[in-house]
Amino acid sequence: PKTDIVFLKVHKSASSTVMNILFRFGETHNLTFAFPQGGGFQLYYPHHFMAKFVQGFSPRSPRRFNILCHHMRFLQPEVQKVVPSSAVYFSILRNPVQLMESSFTYYKGASAFSQVRSLEEFLSQPHRHYDPARGDSHYARNLITFDFGFSPDGDVSPERVQLMLKAIEASFDFVLISEYFDESMVLLKEMLCWDLDSVVSFPLNTRDSSTKSTLTDSAVEKLKAWNRLDWEIYTHFNRTFWGRIERDIGRERLRREVAALRARRAE
Repeated sequence: PKTDIVFLKVHKSASSTVMNILFRFGETHNLTFAFPQGGGFQLYYPHHFMAKFVQGFSPRSPRRFNILCHHMRFLQPEVQKVVPSSAVYFSILRNPVQLMESSFTYYKGASAFSQVRSLEEFLSQPHRHYDPARGDSHYARNLITFDFGFSPDGDVSPERVQLMLKAIEASFDFVLISEYFDESMVLLKEMLCWDLDSVVSFPLNTRDSSTKSTLTDSAVEKLKAWNRLDWEIYTHFNRTFWGRIERDIGRERLRREVAALRARRAE
């Protein structure tokens, strides 16, 4: 089983459920975690990650931790200072349409959202409410892009998008998709050489369906355009996710293992 792990916990993407799986596995196998300096749940987010943010790290006597999984803004050269070189890197993504709808509700106090009554009102004139200089602006645009360490206001040319995707692929061994959570857990246990019981989970931090709103087709298209970089990342890794499934697991075995996972959860 793989025991050296970096999990980029992208906001509002079932990442708390995945982190709980990692905590359970780590405690069972007596692994060490890279906890935030001074306590808390985030590694000085939204600043880019620095090794000094980790409790117990010292540049004079560098210490390696087995699992790094708290919220951070990814910066691999600093991450490499606190985990073994053998670490497996992965993350989980959510459709940017649902992600932003969730972010709007959860981060309603953010400067970009605080003066509008609905997400559709924000999307009708986003630049009127969005100020990239504000410290909480990342919650309102390309949040996935931001968490991966890139500028959420960057150029959306095909050339830049390809460079960004190649950079993510160079850093991460695989990327999961939250809309296919059970399938993602089967792939996770396959990539980490874990058993199925290790990835049995129960959803954490989920919203009541009554708080969710349905966007018009027009608003959805505006949202995709506003979060173009996130959309490019998501659609690319949604494709590679299924490619990895086909190559390493196969559809028939996937179906059997998803059924077994759901049966274990129901027990």
